[in-house]
Amino acid sequence: MMYPSAPQHGFRRGTRDGQQGPVTCTVCGCRLQASTLAGETTWQHFSPMAGRDARGCLIACADAAHDATGRPSVYAAA
Repeated sequence: MMYPSAPQHGFRRGTRDGQQGPVTCTVCGCRLQASTLAGETTWQHFSPMAGRDARGCLIACADAAHDATGRPSVYAAA
């Protein structure tokens, strides 16, 4: 029997056939975690370190807030 995932794991975005999946970055594909501040939820890379993601790869959006679709705020104006 499979137990449903806990809501704090970031499973919010519909992926295929109405199924829910993790929110991932549209730029690099990394999984994101939810962060709520002042009632607004944004999505962040896991443990961003000076522009690097959790794997240590240097990416432009590592320190940026993302929306619920995984799009970084640095690209939202485009």
